[in-house]
Amino acid sequence: MKKYIVIILFLVFGFFSNTSCFAEMVMYNIKTNKYHHIECKWAKKCTVNCIKIDKKEAIKRGGIPCKVCGG
Repeated sequence: MKKYIVIILFLVFGFFSNTSCFAEMVMYNIKTNKYHHIECKWAKKCTVNCIKIDKKEAIKRGGIPCKVCGG
């Protein structure tokens, strides 16, 4: 019985690890192409050109990490 529970847990966590519910969200500046952790002081100051998106999407758009927080 324990074996089946372990297998089910691996399947469930494997499924959810590939979905966007565990995505790392960042603030992405569409003008400078820099992205910041949500709690970064520069992310908090960015109000005009920043959008909140998944980190993978920011990188796909050519984003580079912030030098302060490391993105």
